[in-house]
Amino acid sequence: MNDSAQMDLQEILKVELEVLRREHRDLDDAISALQDTQRADQFRLSRLKRQKLAIKDQIRQIEDRLFPDIIA
Repeated sequence: MNDSAQMDLQEILKVELEVLRREHRDLDDAISALQDTQRADQFRLSRLKRQKLAIKDQIRQIEDRLFPDIIA
């Protein structure tokens, strides 16, 4: 892969990373708001938590691609 294609891929991954981080924060806010209600729907709450964990995994995968651990 040439340098310009590598830069393009890194830029795409950075944008995707920001989108996922925003979604993760939004889900965190939604979970908190749902937990604050008197009649929290446990099924919906658990589904949102699973979504949040899946997004966290995606974030880690992208971070690993962008910032690999290089042992020198």
